[in-house]
Amino acid sequence: MNNKNFQTFFDCSFSKIKAGTINKNKPNEAYYDESKFLTDYSSLDFEIQKIVASFEKITNEYIDNVNLMIDSPKMLSIGISISKKLDGLKLKQANIQFLIQEAKQQVLKYYASYNIAHIIINNYKIDKVDYLYFPDEIKCNFLSLDILFICLPNELVLNFKEFFFKSNISVNQIICSSYAKSINYKNRLNLNNHIIFIDIGFNKTSIISYFNDKIVSLDVLPVGGNNITKDISKVLKISEVKAENLKINFTKKENFLNGESFSVELLEKIIFARVEEILEMCVESIKLKSITSDQPKLILMGGGSKALDKEYKDKISFANDMDLLEETTDDICNSGFKLLMELNKQEVLIVPKKQTKYEFFEKLFLFFK
Repeated sequence: MNNKNFQTFFDCSFSKIKAGTINKNKPNEAYYDESKFLTDYSSLDFEIQKIVASFEKITNEYIDNVNLMIDSPKMLSIGISISKKLDGLKLKQANIQFLIQEAKQQVLKYYASYNIAHIIINNYKIDKVDYLYFPDEIKCNFLSLDILFICLPNELVLNFKEFFFKSNISVNQIICSSYAKSINYKNRLNLNNHIIFIDIGFNKTSIISYFNDKIVSLDVLPVGGNNITKDISKVLKISEVKAENLKINFTKKENFLNGESFSVELLEKIIFARVEEILEMCVESIKLKSITSDQPKLILMGGGSKALDKEYKDKISFANDMDLLEETTDDICNSGFKLLMELNKQEVLIVPKKQTKYEFFEKLFLFFK
């Protein structure tokens, strides 16, 4: 049981679970699954157990822990600069760890209702010289770090942990899904300079900005694909489940209306009114946070972006340099896997707290249950 080959990832949004189990020694050996469209969380336990059972059957490994990938309209990125005098001493990892701990205590003090998911060191300033990565064993008088914390609401994290706990599964690492995906896609597509990822999720839109290979900020707007679904449902007077299917299938070329009384043109008008509003809000947010006058490259991703394709993207007046990224369950889960297995050099590994262990007979009972 201890020498498991597979790492399991659950990307849990407010509308669907996407999951993957990946062999850490042979990453090409991987299996993926996803839930049906969720209108609420009443069936979440069942969906988790069904996916876990299918993975256990395929891999012949018992799953008792997973890595949780989540986002939230309330997630935060917090930037902190912190410094220390060293008076000519050699710089060591212990000095860096001390400053990280100091900054972490500040975040926990002022944002007590949040869980720190990621700690990223964006810059080391040593005697007024900037370094992107840790310069080991050099003498310095003054050390300063620029640290970015990505945080998720404690309540959300605890709620999801409880869902898995009911299935006798502990949560290993908490991963911000938007951040993990942006890192993976940036590296995979070999993107540098000024890049901004816009991730339209179910009930939020994340804006992840990179400049000169460094993450600058992660901002969140409380609108997403669900707003598009609600618009379709309201205007066409149909259920939200049916509206969601129309939205997802909108860009497919085959006839998907099946004799409905409304036209494709009306559906297009409903969808693009909301999509353009979301993107305009993103552009305004980007302008407020911009650190350069250069035109950034925009990468649009996430479930909400599936309402667009290249033909419709070109109709958006301000999208001069915007690409649509088609992502699958494989892509999402692999983003979490690569983040953990090939840890970003700028990121500090967060060691999860140990979960409560069951006694032998309790484990046996839960296993057979």
